[in-house]
Parts: sequence; structure tokens; C-alpha cells
Amino acid sequence: MTKVTAQMSVSLDGYYAGPRSPGDPHDMAAFLEGLEGPGFFRVTRWVIDAMAWRERLGYAGGERSVNSEIVEETFAAAGAYVMGRRMFDGGEIPWGEVPPFRAPVFVVTHREREIVRRQGGTSFTFVTDGIERAVALAREAADGRDVAVAGGGTLLRQVLAAGLLDELELHIVPVLLGDGMRLFDGGLGLDAREGIELTPARVIQTPEVTHIRYAIGPRTKLELDDRGADG
Repeated sequence: MTKVTAQMSVSLDGYYAGPRSPGDPHDMAAFLEGLEGPGFFRVTRWVIDAMAWRERLGYAGGERSVNSEIVEETFAAAGAYVMGRRMFDGGEIPWGEVPPFRAPVFVVTHREREIVRRQGGTSFTFVTDGIERAVALAREAADGRDVAVAGGGTLLRQVLAAGLLDELELHIVPVLLGDGMRLFDGGLGLDAREGIELTPARVIQTPEVTHIRYAIGPRTKLELDDRGADG
């Protein structure tokens, strides 16, 4: 059964990158030299050090570890991907002619573009009629495997708010960034008396990062707890 899944590396205080830099959001050089990059690379260091990630991008080295096994497992589960246009624009050149996805990728965007085909089975299809359409196309292309929401954080929040996400895995890195782009800052469409319930399905702890997988539950009404009140 196809699930819609997502994962994100975050700091202990909930940031997945440093503060957003001014200027062109699609300029990779500006990202690397700006404020976002240092926070992003700190919380994703465990991925970059993993042998499975480096092999996927054609690099040598890396550590064969539990973290590497999780990277390998994540790639193996995905039959198609959904991502935001900003992530695509930032990764198009660094990923090169053999991107790590090796599956169809559906890019949510307002700017049309012809399908981009790369070696290794990766294709990028640009979807201009909304997240729901992108997820539906990815489900069709996944051939029974999972649809992975590849990011960034804004798109992940939108998929979650739309009720399309089945599973979320947070990779929590033991660092406090203090400021930056926080994964769950608004954008979920919840009112003051509403929450989204998550059920932990798996927890794997390593010195570099703690991996927590959640099953996404329904929106629920928040109730006052009066159990401590005088009878």
C-alpha cells in the first residue's frame, strides 16, 4: 500500500536551517554564503557522513553505520517524490546528471517548465495545479511503493496541513541553533483549539542524531484537563 511519507533533520529547538537570507531564493551560491547554509549543514551532517548517501551521489568514503542504514532504507522505500520548486532550483546543478532520487519527482511550482530527464531513472515533472495534484501523480508513478515528500519545510507543512501525509520521520540533532527556519512555525491551518495527533512508531538513537518515526493521526479538538481541579 502506497504511503505518503516525509522526513526532516532538525535541531533540538526545531530548526532545519539558519535564518533565510535576503536575495534570490533560487541562488545556490547565495544560500551557501548566506545565513541559512550553516544551520542546514549542521543538522544534516549525519546524512553527509553516511556511506549510503555518499555512494548514492557517487562520492567515496563515509561511515557504514545505523545512520547509513536509515538513509539506505529511506531511498529503497520511495517509488516517487514530491518537492518544492525552491529545493529543485537549489539542487539542480549540485545533483548533476545522476541525481540521487532514481525515480520520478514531481515539483510543486507556479512556473511552468518542460519535464527534465536525468540519468539513473530520475525525472522532474513540474506541477502547476497544486499539491494535491502533485501527490496524486506521484502515487500513480510510485507503483505501490511510498511517495516521499523531499522538502523543503514549507512544502512539508502544506502537505501535512492538507491531510495528505501518512508518516513523518524527524531526525533530531543534539544542537541548539537559536534562530532560523523552524519546521512547524505556523502554516498548518489549525485553530486555537485544534491539534494533529502523532503516534511514535519507531525510535532509533545514535550519538549523532535520534530518529523518530510518527504515524500521522487526525485533527482533533483540544480539551481542557480539569482532573486537578477541586471536586
